[in-house]
Amino acid sequence: MTQTPLSGSAAALVGLAVFGVVTFDVTWQVIKYGTVMAHEGAHAVLVSLLFREFDGMEFKYEDAEGGTYPKKDGGCLGSIILFFIGYVGPSLFGLGAARLIQTGHIVAVLWVTLLLLVLLAFGLRWSFGVITVPVAAGLVYVVGRYMPAEVQIVAAYAIAWLLLLSGVRGVLRRRSGSGDGGKLKGLTGLPQFFWFLLWLAATLGAVAIGGKMLVMPT
Repeated sequence: MTQTPLSGSAAALVGLAVFGVVTFDVTWQVIKYGTVMAHEGAHAVLVSLLFREFDGMEFKYEDAEGGTYPKKDGGCLGSIILFFIGYVGPSLFGLGAARLIQTGHIVAVLWVTLLLLVLLAFGLRWSFGVITVPVAAGLVYVVGRYMPAEVQIVAAYAIAWLLLLSGVRGVLRRRSGSGDGGKLKGLTGLPQFFWFLLWLAATLGAVAIGGKMLVMPT
């Protein structure tokens, strides 16, 4: 089944509301735990694509940090890609959600999100993630199962905007002091600030592309 996308103005209003949620520190203290799920989820997806086993993921309560632990070394190039992908993970998932919305598969965003959260839960180590991931999955399930179609459509747009915008905030939050940036510096010799600029450009580009999909779907 497909659904009719929101008007451009309605989609922009949802984006503006999500922008406020991502920008204000009070709400960001909650949202940042969802951002780290997308961050570590991107690491896990890449590990799977590279046919590498991984020894689980963990999410920490302190400062919403996380870790994904491959069992084998993927070589220099594989490690560079692996360490780079995390900070663009939310943006990539956001682009995927925006594309589904653009093609009219709006409610599918909820079910794809739920599926990814369930898969994420299976890869968790005992950590704060055993609380946050099921809670997030439960909220998505309640909306997808019990809420009216209009609410589901708005929720799908909110998820897409949230992923796109939180990707930018996640990069700005770490600036040039991220753990992945330090590992990339060690592998390539390029300064952490270079990787920060690259991540920032990628996430801002995703907002521009994904935002256009959401506001002007046809």
